[in-house]
Parts: sequence; C-alpha cells; structure tokens
Amino acid sequence: MATDTKVAIVTGAGSGIGRAVAHALLREGYAVALAGRRQEALEETAREPGFPGARAFVVPTDVRDPSSVEALFARTRDHLGRVDLLFNNAGTNVPPTPIEDLTVEQWQSVVDTNLTGMFLCIREAFRVMGTQEPRGGRIVNNGSISAHVPRPHTAPYTATKHAVTGLTRSASLDGRRYDIACGQIDIGNTASAMTSAMKDGVPQADGTVAPEPTFDVQHVARAVLYMASLPLDANVQFMTVMATKMPYVGRG
Repeated sequence: MATDTKVAIVTGAGSGIGRAVAHALLREGYAVALAGRRQEALEETAREPGFPGARAFVVPTDVRDPSSVEALFARTRDHLGRVDLLFNNAGTNVPPTPIEDLTVEQWQSVVDTNLTGMFLCIREAFRVMGTQEPRGGRIVNNGSISAHVPRPHTAPYTATKHAVTGLTRSASLDGRRYDIACGQIDIGNTASAMTSAMKDGVPQADGTVAPEPTFDVQHVARAVLYMASLPLDANVQFMTVMATKMPYVGRG
C-alpha cells in the first residue's frame, strides 16, 4: 500500500449508504476496510468493477461486540497501515411500534447497534488515531433526520439517533487533543430498499398516510467525500442532506 494512500473504515458497508460511500471513497483513491456482519454482502461491495482489490479489505464485524470492533481496527491498521477516516454508519431498526407495545428485546436490539456500536467504533478510532504517526483522523457519524424529530412509533430509533448527536458533540470536543475531527451527517429519505414503501405512503404526525419523496444515495456519498476532504483543522460539525420536498421542515 502506498504510504500516501488514505485509509478509511466504513461500517455497514454491505449495502445502501455504506456501500455507496465505500465505492465513492475507493474511486477517490482511499484504501477501505469494509465492515459489516454479512461477509457475502461485503465481498459483493468489494467486487464492484474497476476497484483495485488490494484497496478494498473485507473485515466481517459485529459492531455490538467490543472484541469484534477491536479486531476491525487492529486488522485495518496491520493490513493498511493506519486509519484516517471512520464512516460510522452501521444501524438497524424495528418495525414501527407504539411505545406501549415495544418489547425490551426490540428496544435493546436498536440501542446495541445504533448507540453502543457507534460508541465502540468511536472509542477504537480514538485509540488508533490518537497514537498513530502522523497523529489524528476524522470520524463521520451517520445520524438521521430522526436525530431532530421523530416519525410516529419509532421510539428506539429516534432515541438512539438523538444520542448519536450527543456522541458526536462529545467526540468532537474530546478529539481536539488528538487532532481528531468528528462530524455528523443527517440524512432524510435516501432511495433504498428501506425507503421503498415511501412511494406508497407512510404515517405522518397528523395521523394521515402520505407518500414522501426520496433522493439518490450518490448525493450522500458526495457529501461524505466533501466532509472527508477537509484538512483536520476544519470540520463540518453537522450536515443535513434530504429530499427537498419531504415534510421534515413543515408542520404535521
């Protein structure tokens, strides 16, 4: 690996936003560790035509497991030399459920991935970025429009995304002494398998069901590339990328 090649870790790299961002980073010349629970999906991301195989490194990872996250960063450092960027993207959800009907297991499954998993990756990034030479790096956390306002019946997801904002602020402050910049991208209605139902209609705050617009995931990838392109003395603290006509900025 060339000594001037930047190295990124992308969690949740097997599909959706993670795959699009991983491909954008590879096109930009990064070496990328592709992390996620499904090895076949990660290998499919790595096989995209036109990407040098040596720069796409598949590392099956469960972000809920501290030892798995530690192994992800150790293997990336050993194989690629360092870590310049973490796109902290892995997340999950449960079907829309009224709070009174949520099980503890449903709640915990979202918290374990979206919040604890993100913390574990930030902690390991600090340990690696703070001690490597040259020191420092950048963390971009995937928040959500839900980090600002909820959808109906989404308490676990909304609570964790609000918590991610707190983690981003804390990591941004605490990372200063290590030359680590931390920001957050909040995304609304990227076109994907998860948002396919939106064209048929999804519940609104006023109790109605209405279709919502989506937008191409490549716009998210370009936004993350911009955040990553800055020198470490500059930072995008928060960025919102959303479908122009989604109801987020209106009243429901």
